[in-house]
Amino acid sequence: MGKTLTQKMLERHLVAGIYEPGSEIGVRIDQTLTQDATGTMAFLQFEAMGVDRVRTDRSVSYIDHNTVQIGFENADDHRYLQNVAARYGVYLSRAGNGICHQVHLERFGRPGTTLLGSDSHTPTGGGVGQIAIGAGGLDVALAMAGQPFYLTCPRVIGITLTGKLRPWVSAKDIILKILELFGTKGNVGCVFEYGGPGVPMLSVPERATIANMGAECGVTTSIFPSDEETKRFLRAQRREGEWEEHAADPDALYDKVITIDLSKLVPLAATPHSPGNIRAVNDLEGMEVHQVCVGSCTNSSYRDLMVVAETLKGKKVHPGVSFILAPGSRQVVAMLARNGALADLIETGVRLEENACGFCIGNSQSPQSGAVSLRTSNRNFLGRSGTKDANVYLVSPETAAAAVITGRITDPREIGIPCPEIAMPNSFLIDDSMIIPPPDDPERIEIYRGPNMGEPPASEPFPGTISGVVTIKVGDNITTDHILPAGARMKYRSNIPAYSRYLFEVVDPDFYARAREVKDAGRHNIIVGGLSYGQGSSREHAAICPLYMGVKAVIARSFERIHAANLINFGIAPLTFKNEEDYEAVQQGDSLKIPDIRGRIETGRPLVVRNTTRGAEYEVACDLSERAGKILLAGGMLSLIRNAGKQE
Repeated sequence: MGKTLTQKMLERHLVAGIYEPGSEIGVRIDQTLTQDATGTMAFLQFEAMGVDRVRTDRSVSYIDHNTVQIGFENADDHRYLQNVAARYGVYLSRAGNGICHQVHLERFGRPGTTLLGSDSHTPTGGGVGQIAIGAGGLDVALAMAGQPFYLTCPRVIGITLTGKLRPWVSAKDIILKILELFGTKGNVGCVFEYGGPGVPMLSVPERATIANMGAECGVTTSIFPSDEETKRFLRAQRREGEWEEHAADPDALYDKVITIDLSKLVPLAATPHSPGNIRAVNDLEGMEVHQVCVGSCTNSSYRDLMVVAETLKGKKVHPGVSFILAPGSRQVVAMLARNGALADLIETGVRLEENACGFCIGNSQSPQSGAVSLRTSNRNFLGRSGTKDANVYLVSPETAAAAVITGRITDPREIGIPCPEIAMPNSFLIDDSMIIPPPDDPERIEIYRGPNMGEPPASEPFPGTISGVVTIKVGDNITTDHILPAGARMKYRSNIPAYSRYLFEVVDPDFYARAREVKDAGRHNIIVGGLSYGQGSSREHAAICPLYMGVKAVIARSFERIHAANLINFGIAPLTFKNEEDYEAVQQGDSLKIPDIRGRIETGRPLVVRNTTRGAEYEVACDLSERAGKILLAGGMLSLIRNAGKQE
């Protein structure tokens, strides 16, 4: 039996374990990426490891998230990132050069390699045939130090694409269809692998859109074959020498196969407040739109923005709409400027934003109260836009452009003009002047640390018994944005005590005060969650800040991969209910005791939770590999590393 592309790639990089779905494996990482929202802490952790130089083939630090500089905090962290990159052999993409995933695809993504990024949308690299995986910053720091990345060997789901997209239907509609089919939960430990006669019809930027938003399904990553279309893209980026052909064997065996006929797809939208709430655009037609935002790492490529420019050429923005455009990279905006498309957009009435994440993470362009905002980004979680009562719909650039004209949600097939046909350039504009390579004399670099910057919090060894209070109980699909907001709050990313004040701010503004009281009383804080706890961003602060507030256990119905790994890395036990009725019975404020949890984890015995408030007792599961168990019991990965150093 032949092998899937995923199996070939992982086996090629395997350094620990065997390729057996469900088992733990360790893989060699060729490339890493970090961004300023998560990378600051990642580099603080890397420094704590005492390694003198990164040990990957290529590591790149991007400044693309917190580029709005109100107050000194962001600017200070950016200077730190520039210094630390130069000191340890990392390339730095400066603020304004573009969004990490778009720039990495253009300038660094390489078929056949592994990429680990401290951002959940790192799987964008699957568009060029990379095994590209999002992870917490500590895991990326370890990879930069030359350590393997450990993951559950995935099950591979084959997605066969047939046919050809019809006019006004695009790659965004493909991934929205996949979200409709698979949902946002229940896909942990899987990889989406694309194949079939429809794949050659898609350009690399279109493939990247699909791979990017596969993260919303909760899969480990998504990957496309590296073929002639990949070669064409790399040639246009003057990187043809980096191309290699990679594909699944014709007789590869998949855990599951679905087929999508591209010719039958229609424009789709994700409705509030989840990327998994999918409806056809024509079912929503006529709804008034107040804001349209085009950009983000999902849909900000040259192809996407040219479609919008051509659709809007000679037209004006509807008077009821605020139209925002955030190009994905300096390369994209420079090409639009040179071919006249940028001038056309300006004449239309666009509000041009920096080449950065911007509106997608809620640090700019928050809509008005109660607004309907159409966005080409990948997440529409409650409050993520910065306006809690706004309703955000995720759509394609084509559907977004239609709303700019009409002021309402409109099926782009009904606007009465021909769909633009955008040819991929034979040559992209190459200017890497805002990418700073590491110097030849790194020892001269002095690393700047601003007054807002602290050290990663210390963690004690995991306790023998957990005795505490359910400080909060939440439902299903709680994201890391619910746990800890992005946007303006993210300027505290290197100041854990300050950032911790905003834990669960969107869900329950009183959480911090309750947790502070429990911690000050010398008891543990315990979080109870529903299904798919920890969706969304790889932001490890959603584990670090609970650690700082004395959280030692999260008991949920199920966890998403990255967040569960982050909890373990910072000494918090991710426990799962065995029975739904146990989840239903526990209430916020209950006192819980988990006796001898340390000894039971060490010996593999069942874990028992005693609800002393309600007189109940039940078992919970703690599914840990031997390696993960050692990390947890040490109090987290940094504690394990420090203890190992002392023993040496």
